[in-house]
Amino acid sequence: MWPDRRLLDRLEIDIPIVQAPMAGATDTELAIAVALAGALASLPAGMLNAQQLREQVAKFRAGAPGKPLNLNFFAHRPPMLNNAREHTWREKLTPYYLEFGIDPAAPVPVTNRAPFDATLCAAVETLKPKVVSFHYGLPEAALVECVKTSGCLLMSTATTVAEARWLEQNGCDAVIAQGYEAGGHRGMFLTDDLATQVGTFALVPLIADAVQVPVIATGGIGDARGIVAALALGASAVQLGTAYLFCPEAKIAVPHRAALRNIGDTVLTNVMTGRPARGIVNRVMRELGPVSDIVPDFPLAGGALAPLAANALARGSGDFSPMWAGQAAAIGREMPARALTLKLAEEAQTLMRRMTG
Repeated sequence: MWPDRRLLDRLEIDIPIVQAPMAGATDTELAIAVALAGALASLPAGMLNAQQLREQVAKFRAGAPGKPLNLNFFAHRPPMLNNAREHTWREKLTPYYLEFGIDPAAPVPVTNRAPFDATLCAAVETLKPKVVSFHYGLPEAALVECVKTSGCLLMSTATTVAEARWLEQNGCDAVIAQGYEAGGHRGMFLTDDLATQVGTFALVPLIADAVQVPVIATGGIGDARGIVAALALGASAVQLGTAYLFCPEAKIAVPHRAALRNIGDTVLTNVMTGRPARGIVNRVMRELGPVSDIVPDFPLAGGALAPLAANALARGSGDFSPMWAGQAAAIGREMPARALTLKLAEEAQTLMRRMTG
């Protein structure tokens, strides 16, 4: 009964759901469960080196033999070091360091969020996943050509119509339309102006009309109603992230899981990493303000927060940790990932039958 089979047939899946590749929150256990349900599984690779990537893919293929896989990478430009800005950020955090007995002069931990490069591309050439997707645009043209020559379908995230058109023109086989409601990092790359960002159910039909490739809707979709609405507006599939954080397979910290169960406000913030991302309000967002013009560029801002986050987590607090969640988090259901995927598909088809009489 799915209205648009273009992605289903190309991806060789039964259910038009893509599991969002949430770095730090998901790994092979969740991906295997989603794949066995008949949806597209994703592995976040933006925090892995080539050897770790090979190990993760091997584990996935052992658990879900023959199932398609999406490998997701970052495509951001490496940040320009700015000692003055980083010093200002460190000074802003100094009262928290002193509060928890941490040396403010200790070296800042180095982040492991790295953009896609030739080494990772060589691993992709060997592994040949069904899909390679990117966040924050696309890598340089030579790497894009390498991915496509390897036989992989290419996808990336757009937050505006202009970004969607750019992605299609630069080789994407599908565009992920990310609405303002989405949890986690904004995929914006042609602009850094948050005022340009619109909601999913305005963005999806605009992008569907603007490009010829299939569109995947993401942001604020957590149940059958959202899935059916997205498909009706021109999406070929939906990408779900926050919905899967409620599953036992999700690798999130105890405070994050507790916050999801008692969801309060979510806001767009750049203080956790240096890029706008939607998460549950915690102490550092509340006291410093969710958006600041003094934070270092992505992903450097997270380094100075790391000792504070580790200290707070040891005490059962997420006050200094990113707890990503979308605006529809309150409708999340706690159940295993395979059961959730099948349940969502069944409920969506039931709703579509009811609507069409």
